Amino acid sequence: MAVPVSYNVRNLIVRKTTTIMTALGIALTVAVLLSVMGLVNGLDSALASTGDPLNIMVLRRGSTAELTSVVSRQQYQDIRALPGIARDATGEPLVSLEMVTVIQLASVDAPDGINVNIRGLTQTGIDLRHGLTIQSGGRWFQQGRNEVVVGASIAKRFPAAKLGNTLRFGRSNWKVVGVMDAGQSATNSEIFGDLNLVSADYNRLDFPSSALVRATDAVSAAALVNAIKTDQRLNLDAISERAYYDKQSVSAAPIKFLGGFVAIIMAVGSSFAAMNTMFAAVSRRSKEIGTLRVLGFSRSSILLSFFIESVLLAAFGGLIGCLLVLPLNGLTTGIGNFVTFSETSFALRISPLIMLAGLGFAMLLGALGGFFPARNAATKQILVALREV
Repeated sequence: MAVPVSYNVRNLIVRKTTTIMTALGIALTVAVLLSVMGLVNGLDSALASTGDPLNIMVLRRGSTAELTSVVSRQQYQDIRALPGIARDATGEPLVSLEMVTVIQLASVDAPDGINVNIRGLTQTGIDLRHGLTIQSGGRWFQQGRNEVVVGASIAKRFPAAKLGNTLRFGRSNWKVVGVMDAGQSATNSEIFGDLNLVSADYNRLDFPSSALVRATDAVSAAALVNAIKTDQRLNLDAISERAYYDKQSVSAAPIKFLGGFVAIIMAVGSSFAAMNTMFAAVSRRSKEIGTLRVLGFSRSSILLSFFIESVLLAAFGGLIGCLLVLPLNGLTTGIGNFVTFSETSFALRISPLIMLAGLGFAMLLGALGGFFPARNAATKQILVALREV
């Protein structure tokens, strides 16, 4: 005969102070874990949604990022002549020569300044990045003018980069004429300006940073990557744009390690807290256990009953932890990117799957912390249990 679950629920309600304190300990552990998972998920989502599988990033051979790369205008012209490149409505090859550098801007949480990507490009470069939209009240920069368009995350996190403000970088002042929204893309962490003006300001008019090439199809994309890599005359490297941004997820590795390490330490503490709570419950409820045995409940049913009670207690704590971290969903933050040497802004993403993982983690803590006290309760002799105060 099994002990009804309602018995366990009633015990948790009656001992509400102990229940709440233990549940809060587990909730904090779950909240820390979910915060880290949401942080990593947000960064991974931003980088994974950046780039098109048909777009090819061309860099100087040996470079791992656009910031350390150089692609000359002569190399750019040679790339344009390669077969397999898509063309626009006028028949021009879809190849964008781009200049990338960094500037420092004071952010809402770093008054001393953080590195931000500046990208000089032409209209072709904008067209190659699908899904870009200009927020209401703004417009795209005009070629030949000291104007820039900032990403939505930049406008949100950097007070100086608001629409209508003027930024100072290079040798000129640049007016912010628009705020671009790239969805979850890392493009939201960049500032766009005219290629020729940005290059001239940094004395790199003939030697920008990279080229972005649009292939006609997946087969052509693979062929183009191979052709660029093996052409000794070009001395360039090529990689799909999607793969280029995927490699930048290495920035999340320290967060994953640190967050996991902290979560494990807190999990051990929470497991012992749950275990202590259940041991205390067993000690105080010896007569109840004896009475249950007299009524005919088996050792296995009592073991299961106390085990379920521990898991329910942990599940309650896990639910509180999910509620605590839920307001962080969508919160914009930034992390230093070890590949681009600039900040990548992104929004924390506390997905339903992450919340389920947190709830499962809490129940695992409850199972680990409740098994031994439950076994202790089940092995008590009837007379010994009835005599204990």
